[in-house]
Amino acid sequence: MDFDKNMMFSNEAEILKVLGHPIRLKIVAGLCSQQCNVKHIWECLSLPQATVSQHLALLKNKGIIEGKRDGVEVHYSVIHPLAKKLIAALLSQDQRLPAA
Repeated sequence: MDFDKNMMFSNEAEILKVLGHPIRLKIVAGLCSQQCNVKHIWECLSLPQATVSQHLALLKNKGIIEGKRDGVEVHYSVIHPLAKKLIAALLSQDQRLPAA
């Protein structure tokens, strides 16, 4: 690919910035494999509910995930195609790395 000064990458940079936090990356990776509620996420990651809720709010505000209400629960899933592609690439790369 040649250098192109007209390519802005603004949206891509924003998604990468949001996914640059390890907790958000873990949340998005988990949500790529299954929809779940906040309780399931904080139990799986052993994090406080408030911490997970803050990260979910940011991911939702940036359009990476969405929440669908099911009674009193909200089930989250990944909706941003670039986020899905990045997680898939990271997971496929991770499988090729030797165990430390």
